[in-house]
Amino acid sequence: MNRRNLLKSGLAIAGGALLASNAVAGTIISETDAPIVGPGKRKLGGKLEVSSIGLGVQNMSRTYQTTIPSRPQMIDIIRKAYDNGITLFDTAEAYGPFECEKILGEAVSSFRNKIVIETKFGWDIDPETGRMRGGLNSKPDHIKTAIEGMLKRLRTDHIDLVYQHRVDPNVPIEDVAGTLKDLIQQGKILHYGLSEPGPETVRRAHAVHPVTAIQNEYSLLWRGPEQTIIPLCQELGIGFVCWSPLGVGFLTGAIDGNTGFAPGDIRGMETRFSRENIGKNMPLVELLKKWAMQKNATPGQVSLAWLSAQKPWIVPIPGTTQMAHMLENVGAAQIHFSNAELTQFNTELAAIKVEGERLPPFVLALSGVEAVAKK
Repeated sequence: MNRRNLLKSGLAIAGGALLASNAVAGTIISETDAPIVGPGKRKLGGKLEVSSIGLGVQNMSRTYQTTIPSRPQMIDIIRKAYDNGITLFDTAEAYGPFECEKILGEAVSSFRNKIVIETKFGWDIDPETGRMRGGLNSKPDHIKTAIEGMLKRLRTDHIDLVYQHRVDPNVPIEDVAGTLKDLIQQGKILHYGLSEPGPETVRRAHAVHPVTAIQNEYSLLWRGPEQTIIPLCQELGIGFVCWSPLGVGFLTGAIDGNTGFAPGDIRGMETRFSRENIGKNMPLVELLKKWAMQKNATPGQVSLAWLSAQKPWIVPIPGTTQMAHMLENVGAAQIHFSNAELTQFNTELAAIKVEGERLPPFVLALSGVEAVAKK
């Protein structure tokens, strides 16, 4: 499962090439190397400045493989990310629940006001115990209680960007956006966004108070947002944040037909990784490996660079629990496509059809939902 094994086949870490002029293929970034050239800056919603690549901390309390990472190591990764230019850190109350917000809050306490923290509400979580009660809850009173808990766990007096994690079909989005607008006026949050929303819900929310960002799954493995949501963001001036930009590891070459998934690993329930489909999807990885060789990079870096090339207001937030992978992802900011290269890449990409669904049916049903109309 360790994508570093790809280097044995001749791929070079681009960040290593940036660190030393005599870097050779196969160089691995060590955790003691000097800071690499960090990511640039981008603006979400035309106003919230963030690093061009962020860091997702979803798995820092429990990995996909259901193991529990070392908390001190996770804190070190977050702090090292900041040292290397990352200023956008993504979490949610549902991650843990609560634990990832606590880890992030502890890790960034010394530089809190120099970064952007984004987190999410929307699941029906007991605010005292963290017990998942099942389903969604975006009732205004619940939102207010959730935000207070977030502020405490994140050790801050404001949240830079808060998302509705999934649209609650039973609560008018006008009520949600109105509640968030009130919290903005109180200074408890600065910006808000929506994750995996239906397009009309975005328009309705934006009419109440401008939406700063949409956070959806988007990668070379899943390009669904290109149909409606990204054009909508372009139209309304909304930023776009990509979760799972590395295809939950597939685009790094870490998953193939021989991969087995641990019980509880959601990837084992995604039909794109079924025995039937994974072989059909491997040409995408082979394409990335080919371009990685040309770019003196890794497949994951090429994947992130492609996302960044789509729009100047798109920001990927790859998550990891490994220091070397975080540094590799930061190095993706130095990989660029010329117009001719992007055209060639996209031509080759168009010949590849991805088979299978991106999520289990019960999770997929929560995406693209439209909120109930306000009476």
